[in-house]
Amino acid sequence: RRFCPSIESHKVIVFLSFYNTFMDLLFLVEPVDTLAVRGLPAVLNCSAASDAPVRVEWKKDGTFLNLVADDRKRQLADGSLLISAVVHSKHNKPDEGVYQCVATIDNLGTISSRTARLTVAGLPRFLSQPEGVSVRSGGTEMLSCEVTEELAPFTRWERDGRPVELDGRVIQLPSGALVISNGSQSDAGLYRCSIDGLGPAKTTDEAQLQVSAEKLETLQGPVAVAKVVGESVLLPCVMKGYPVPVIRWTLNDRPIDESRERFAVIGGGSLQIVNLTEEDAGIYVCQADSGNMTSEIQAELTVHVPPRFLTRPSNTYAQESMDIIFECDVTGSPPPTVKWMKDGDTVIPSDYFRMHNLQVLGLVKSDEGFYQCLAENDAGNVQASAQLIILDLASGPSERNDPTPSAPRDVVASLVSTQFIKLTWRLPAEPHGENITYSVFYSLEGTNRERVENTSGPGEMQVTIQNLAPDTKYTFRVVASNANGPGESSTPLTVATQLEVQVPGPAPNLQVVSVGTSSVTLSWDRPVTGNGEIQTYRLFYSEKGRDSEQDVDVTGLSYTMTGLKTFTEYSFRVVAYNKHGPGVSTEDVVVRTLSDAPSAAPQNLTLEVLNSTSIMVRWQPPPAGTLNGELTGYRLRYRKGLRRADAAEISTSQLFQLIEGLEKGKVYTVRVSASTVNGSGPTTEWIAAETFENDLDESQVPGVPSSLHVRPLVNRIVVSWTPPENQDVLVRGYKIGYGIGSPHAHTVTLDYKQRFYSIDNLDPSSHYVITLKAFNNMGEGIPIYNSATTRPQSAPDPTPMLPPVGVQATVLSHDTVKVSWADNSLAKNQKITDSRYYTIRWKTNIPANTKYKTANTTTLFHTVTALKPNTLYEFSVMVTKSRRSSTWSMTAHGTTFESIPSSAPKDVTVISKEGNPRIININWQPPTEANGKITGYIIYYSTDVDAEVHDWVVEPVLGNRLTHQIQGLTLDTTYYYKIQARNSKGMGPMSDAVQFHTPKGKSSTSQSCDLMRTCGGVTLSRLCVSDKPGITGSQEKRVLVIVVIVSVGAFTIIAVIAGAVLCTRRSNSHQKNTGSHKYKSSSKDLNPPDLWIHHERLELKPMDKSPEPNPVMTETPIPRTAQDPAAEPSHQRRGESLRFISSTPHPRLALYPHSCSCHFSSLCFCFWLFFSLRCFASLNPNSNTAPLAWLSLSQTYETDELSEEMAHLEGLMKDLNAITTD
Repeated sequence: RRFCPSIESHKVIVFLSFYNTFMDLLFLVEPVDTLAVRGLPAVLNCSAASDAPVRVEWKKDGTFLNLVADDRKRQLADGSLLISAVVHSKHNKPDEGVYQCVATIDNLGTISSRTARLTVAGLPRFLSQPEGVSVRSGGTEMLSCEVTEELAPFTRWERDGRPVELDGRVIQLPSGALVISNGSQSDAGLYRCSIDGLGPAKTTDEAQLQVSAEKLETLQGPVAVAKVVGESVLLPCVMKGYPVPVIRWTLNDRPIDESRERFAVIGGGSLQIVNLTEEDAGIYVCQADSGNMTSEIQAELTVHVPPRFLTRPSNTYAQESMDIIFECDVTGSPPPTVKWMKDGDTVIPSDYFRMHNLQVLGLVKSDEGFYQCLAENDAGNVQASAQLIILDLASGPSERNDPTPSAPRDVVASLVSTQFIKLTWRLPAEPHGENITYSVFYSLEGTNRERVENTSGPGEMQVTIQNLAPDTKYTFRVVASNANGPGESSTPLTVATQLEVQVPGPAPNLQVVSVGTSSVTLSWDRPVTGNGEIQTYRLFYSEKGRDSEQDVDVTGLSYTMTGLKTFTEYSFRVVAYNKHGPGVSTEDVVVRTLSDAPSAAPQNLTLEVLNSTSIMVRWQPPPAGTLNGELTGYRLRYRKGLRRADAAEISTSQLFQLIEGLEKGKVYTVRVSASTVNGSGPTTEWIAAETFENDLDESQVPGVPSSLHVRPLVNRIVVSWTPPENQDVLVRGYKIGYGIGSPHAHTVTLDYKQRFYSIDNLDPSSHYVITLKAFNNMGEGIPIYNSATTRPQSAPDPTPMLPPVGVQATVLSHDTVKVSWADNSLAKNQKITDSRYYTIRWKTNIPANTKYKTANTTTLFHTVTALKPNTLYEFSVMVTKSRRSSTWSMTAHGTTFESIPSSAPKDVTVISKEGNPRIININWQPPTEANGKITGYIIYYSTDVDAEVHDWVVEPVLGNRLTHQIQGLTLDTTYYYKIQARNSKGMGPMSDAVQFHTPKGKSSTSQSCDLMRTCGGVTLSRLCVSDKPGITGSQEKRVLVIVVIVSVGAFTIIAVIAGAVLCTRRSNSHQKNTGSHKYKSSSKDLNPPDLWIHHERLELKPMDKSPEPNPVMTETPIPRTAQDPAAEPSHQRRGESLRFISSTPHPRLALYPHSCSCHFSSLCFCFWLFFSLRCFASLNPNSNTAPLAWLSLSQTYETDELSEEMAHLEGLMKDLNAITTD
């Protein structure tokens, strides 16, 4: 079992406890109609299957069989019924009848199988004995074997004690009779009929067949027969005579094409039809010609179609008080009757059970079970079943114990009519939520079957209950529901519908009399229950077989209607009207108008010249509806040439006539008219035919035509030919076959005199294959072939359709746009019911020569995919129907959303800055597929191309820049560069790595210092003093180091003390005057002191000689990675100086570590002192700097000694930093 927390129906939420799953119960085998023989066993098969145990029982003629008390009947293990010995007599037929298998699952339901009829055949016996007959050589004869209809399939024939072999010449009819056609001496002998397969064989007396001469005689013709679709039928037409009769068949007055696969003429004339269809039904006529004698027999074939389900009932879950419909749509011929059963019992139509589809209104628990739809007609019966499960409402409170609405207030009937009541109410006092929906439960007073009607939407507090009975009391109650479920019910309200208005009763004594070929007179009496003054009478009439009905208003009690069709049945009825409306209609009265002479001539009059002295005339009856009465015969007139006086007349009731005794080589004209009791109708046109000059040889087929010529045009091909070379063989006509690629698609039969023909209604620019062959009564000759291609034709432009309107482009994503529109040539509901389709085209204007792309659809919208991101597209629509198309609609535009760049920046180049090998310029172009506005770039560079991405140095650049400068690179080093673009949606792919090798530095024997170096916008310089002779030796070195340390230390201490005092005194005055001072330094930020001693990875390198006139200090850049979020721009970090605070209050001192080489004969004095006024925001940024010079070391000064002295200096600077912090 599965639990269902809620079911939503008509926006009313109902909480359910649990429900059962559907149980499969079906028949694997159902019983079929069976023929049994008295005294022999019989079996009716039946087998049912289900997941649960199934009990199978049997019914006979609607009553369950008691198999325990019947020793002749027992049920097999699979459910089949076995009758050990069938009992059947004239007054006792206990086994014959209609059987039905019933399958039951206890405590669940029952289904019934289709019905099957058991027919019992008596002991084999013959109704008559075959009689001896004679047949002319080449003729046809029949030997009868009369048995009952049920025994006919068991009959067999023997000749001279041996079984007769059946073939296309010797056949056995459904009645058991044996037909021998094209008889010969080999067919002569003693024949007898036997019955096999039903116990001991029983045979008839022997009858002798002799071969002799006979004239035309009808042995057996077709009779009316009814068959089921898919079965076979044999319509006998057995004729004998000499010459051998020529038999033709027609269906509904149209010749039957015997070349069709399902039709075959066997046994010399009997028509066999296999695999019957509904279209095969109709009037079949067998026509036999033998010399001057003719015979015609007709019979009607009725084709029945067994019932077949178009829609089967389906398993359904429902709740009490709901309405459900079990659909059961069945087709068949004749139309099947449908009945319903519930658990094996017939469902009786009532107010709560309505047919044809079973509609159950106001469900109650007892309605649960199996429902079966049974359909039956003359061809069979079928059944289909479905299960109905009534779901129980949850009895306990909701698990969340959430409150439900209280009862709706003030339920009243605001409008009461004869067949409907309108109810209104007020909101519950405690709705406990929003979107309150309502359900109205109502029932007929005195019944417990309650129905429900839901409001149309949340908050709707009125409903109209339709289809009520007049003058009847109903009980209503209203239940409100919120998201937690249904609440309390309102107090029941009882309301009675109004009385039905008093309308007139039927007009009695309606009489209709035909007074002419197109008029009738009607009369009637005043209704007995007029219920007031009769205002008018409305006369309704329709032609029989037509569904449409016409009407005319009449003020009196009689009327003469004119303008009707001749000899046609009409149906009439009368309805009286009073002030309340139409009353009760009378019963339909059918009358036929009087007959008249035919109003049209016979159709398809043809003449066939048989020989030099006779012509066969054939025709078809006048068109339907033009006979104007019962046909009594035809009048045929013929004459030689155009001499009116020599016309002869022949009366016949057949559709053909042989005219004999004519002159050789003469032209005769013939016309025919049809007749009724009222006279003859119009005649056909005179049709001419010429008899042969001589009786040519017709013992062989004609030869091939000597030539065939074709002349193609646009829609037709003109064919011309010459007759066969052998003129001694009779040619009765020619047959032209043609078609596209094959000559067998169409066939045209022409007269033997014709030498050309125009094949019309062809397709332009199409290749046709054409064949021509001559024929006579012996058959068709050898064909001659040719082919031709029709000329092309430019069809005139059809009237254009209206273009679609209201085209809208809705952007769905970066590559998808939904285009929708309306079509004014459709109905208001915009429903497409024909074969029209729509073409959508779109393109972007970038680049300008972009071609349109198109797509077809049969709906009023289309989703265009695979578009480019962040691209403006234009869309337009065109409609096409058959060969008509509209112009393009107005254009709609839409710009797709942005997407991350799908390509990397291109054309990445790296060049070194002229004059400074440590600086490079990197240039690039935007990505080809930016997919949006580029908001920035990220430059990655590293000396290791295989390093992880997070180990590369990152340089961010604004999106409007296409070049960037990177400083502080190491000389003689290979760098790799990548660039990545970004937009509002994210980062794109990286470009391929670009390699660049920085140049080597220039060397010089003379001392040189770095050029100007910029840091934070402040220019630093170092002064170099020319070499001069002075102190030498180790002693001088020690003195120089001591002087440097003492000088720097003393100066630093003094500068710190003075700066601290000055800052303290001037801070207050600066706060007052800060608005009137402006910062004029090249740096825009006021940064705290940045001491060089904090740069732990700072290295000192020898000075390189620069080509610049002013030497500038250089340093190794501090490496940064992409993981360093606080990384500053390169132009700030690389140019940042190593700074400390001097003893002067305002300036900032920048100290550059360096190495300076001097000649042995001179000393190098380098001054590193730089003052910068940067004491918070109150210091003057334009203070002058005071350089401090000190002696440089000699060229032979050891590096270790210099590093040791610099370490002492670093300690002093740390002490200074601690003091400034305090």
